Amino acid sequence: MVKTTCSSGLDPFSFAPHPILRRFALTPRSSHLHVSCSPIGHKQFPAFCSPIVTDVYSLNFTIRTETTESFPGNNQATMLSIPDLIKKKRDGNALSDEDIQFFLQAVVEENIQEAQTGAMLMAIFTKGMVATETMALTKAMKLSGEVLSWPEEWAGLVVDKHSTGGVGDKVSLVLAPALAACGLKVPMISGRGLSHTGGTLDKLESIPGFNVSQPFSKLRSILAEVGCVIVGQTVSLVPADRILYALRDATSTVESLPLITGSIISKKAAESLNSLVLDVKFGRSAICKDLASAKALGESLVTAGNNLGMNTRAVFTHMSNPIGRCIGNSVEVIESLETLKGKGPSDLMELVSTLGGVLLVMTGKVSSLSEGGRLITESVTGGAALAKFQAMMVAQGVSNENAQSLCSAQADYHRILRRADHQTELCTHTQGVVMEIDGLVLAEVLHQLGAGRTNAGEPINHSVGAELLVSLGESVNKGRPWLRIHFESPALTPDQTSRLEGALTLGGSGDKPLRGSLIEEMFPPM
Repeated sequence: MVKTTCSSGLDPFSFAPHPILRRFALTPRSSHLHVSCSPIGHKQFPAFCSPIVTDVYSLNFTIRTETTESFPGNNQATMLSIPDLIKKKRDGNALSDEDIQFFLQAVVEENIQEAQTGAMLMAIFTKGMVATETMALTKAMKLSGEVLSWPEEWAGLVVDKHSTGGVGDKVSLVLAPALAACGLKVPMISGRGLSHTGGTLDKLESIPGFNVSQPFSKLRSILAEVGCVIVGQTVSLVPADRILYALRDATSTVESLPLITGSIISKKAAESLNSLVLDVKFGRSAICKDLASAKALGESLVTAGNNLGMNTRAVFTHMSNPIGRCIGNSVEVIESLETLKGKGPSDLMELVSTLGGVLLVMTGKVSSLSEGGRLITESVTGGAALAKFQAMMVAQGVSNENAQSLCSAQADYHRILRRADHQTELCTHTQGVVMEIDGLVLAEVLHQLGAGRTNAGEPINHSVGAELLVSLGESVNKGRPWLRIHFESPALTPDQTSRLEGALTLGGSGDKPLRGSLIEEMFPPM
């Protein structure tokens, strides 16, 4: 019930919220509503009791909410109106902490029109946010739902990694068990693929039985027993982000720096992490096309993470050529398993050992990055990380038989992971040295063949993918197969074949690829 006082002389009364109140974003947490009403007729209708009130009163609304429960901690009476907040940001003014809390509360409790939410997102996109606004947004998003908690004996050991997205990025599948093998706790809350970037959850779901939806009690028990778990975002964890993320895609506001920061860091902060490493990618196949934009994003993420109590560091990495040799869901699982058996590509292992080494330094497990990288590498090559991955599979629903088979030395992967009905190979048209392979083109064509999704919730074909048959810097002859495509329906079109052929750049016999290490630099420096 909502209590009102009316300056027109009407007696105070109580009533259930009328639909017209939705215009003013009043919520069940608003315990008092003060309305200024100026009667223009002789009829005395209680304010808001019927839509006809608009024909009887000239209503001069001053909405003041007095709350006893706040979101996430504002106990002051605040003058609030959703249209006014949109106008305030649209005109380039900074929103207060209370403004942002009120907006997100209305979003989560669905006391705001979707058009208004979209308008606010666009206002933030066009006008930006100062650092204090971004911090308030991130904190309020974190507190919009459940915040996880861990046993005291895990203090300082709970860590995670986040990547801004790339092509062939299967780092999490190797890194999480490697970190667990080094004694850390890794509650990795991951996402699904959207557009050209692949999703960790989609890759794991290509393994029959792997369940990425786990209640917190089960998640906690898996962490206690195995040390790592990879799951999706739950309904109760940062619900504000789940709603805003969908609308950001629909309103073309995905690239907003404060909205990206709020989305990523709020979820990680809700995990109650001690340390977080960010793989901020830049290049042709990344969201950030150059180092400058990657630095702007990385520094915003690090600042927000540290301000919320997480020890946070960013690693800036190149993302133009695909990572490893496989792109797709089930084929990337196969490559990850091969890596965990000590037979992985050097670029993938460089990312795993560097990101893992950073976290081992941040948690105090080692004193130097080189020592941390060595321990991570040894956990992979020595089999300890593979054992953790096998245990995680079983804990998350994969049968013992399938988990053992996938992790065996002579695994027949396609006995368990479905193979696409068709494979075709593309061959080089000239001889030369492999200079570049455009990962973005490969990912976009695979997306069209069913490996990815355009809208959240769309089904994907886990068996669609690609295998690189050549490496950067390798000399190839004319007619050499360089790419194998796994596909079903639809088949490759002439246009798609042409685009794939154009993704390969060959140089002369004396040329060498420009790319060396994938690691560019770190923030803060290490």
